[in-house]
Amino acid sequence: MGSRIIPVILIALLLLFHGQLWLGRGSIPNVNELQQKLDAQRAANLLARQTNERLAAEVRDLQEGLEMVEEKARLELGMVKPNEIFVQVGR
Repeated sequence: MGSRIIPVILIALLLLFHGQLWLGRGSIPNVNELQQKLDAQRAANLLARQTNERLAAEVRDLQEGLEMVEEKARLELGMVKPNEIFVQVGR
């Protein structure tokens, strides 16, 4: 009788571990589901990063554009800011 208990215990442990592999936390289906979620999040992050880069470039363009407009207005039209004195040295 004693020689049968050890194989039965080993088989029970094997079934328990095999069940964990297929049904428990960290099981193959669970890992596949988490991998799909991770892939979707990475794709969303990439899209958000591209959007952020595009918006940052647009902000830079607007800032530089305003500086260019201001410079052109100063040089060509003689415009000045409030509390500023415009002095033009011969042309």
